[in-house]
Amino acid sequence: MIRNTLFSFFFFTGIVVISILFLPSLMFPQKIVLFGGKLFGYWSSFCLKFFLNTKINIKGKENIINDTKFFIASSHQSMFETFFLQTIFNSPKFILKYELLKIPVFGWYLSKIGSISVNRNKISKDNIGLIDKIKSAVITSDRPIIIFPQGTRVLPDERVPFKKGVGRIYSELNIKCQPIAINSGTVWPKKGSLIKNKTITISILKAIEPGLDSKEFTNLIEKKIYSELDNID
Repeated sequence: MIRNTLFSFFFFTGIVVISILFLPSLMFPQKIVLFGGKLFGYWSSFCLKFFLNTKINIKGKENIINDTKFFIASSHQSMFETFFLQTIFNSPKFILKYELLKIPVFGWYLSKIGSISVNRNKISKDNIGLIDKIKSAVITSDRPIIIFPQGTRVLPDERVPFKKGVGRIYSELNIKCQPIAINSGTVWPKKGSLIKNKTITISILKAIEPGLDSKEFTNLIEKKIYSELDNID
């Protein structure tokens, strides 16, 4: 309990401090804000290691795509991956809930780094044009798009079907996909207390080439990610 309290206090205090320090960067080029995003990732890693004795294991670095445009599809069990993946890849652009952009300060940062929002509660012009916004982001930037096909954080033992949207994005972009399996919920679950003396594994799987139909791709990536999670949990 004490470790949980210390972790939460120092982690969130650190996030607030970094946010305040980088607040002036919102008026400067985007790359300065992106550096702040990487600091979030390193800070979350430090707090987990220091307060919870968490080991962080990165598998499959040799599978990282570095010769062409690609997008990332990752499992989602905690806040950890939203921070830490920024330290592995070139500051990915997130596809996220529109409501997150409304959070003071934090939402300003998300907008500044080029996050792509979707309103899951209603049909809007922005939602209808989502694919066009994603295409534009891919064409105009060397930063990959990242999507969480489960749609929200899930518990480590949950195996919810992947959203159909990931298949449509794959078909429309016609670029490689980098699948990632992360078991962060075994340490930092969306419900309950944090768990000490565990290992978070980030497993970077082999790329999926373009050319499959959307349904086939969705089934394939769901199978690959869940099979990997079963192996590392």
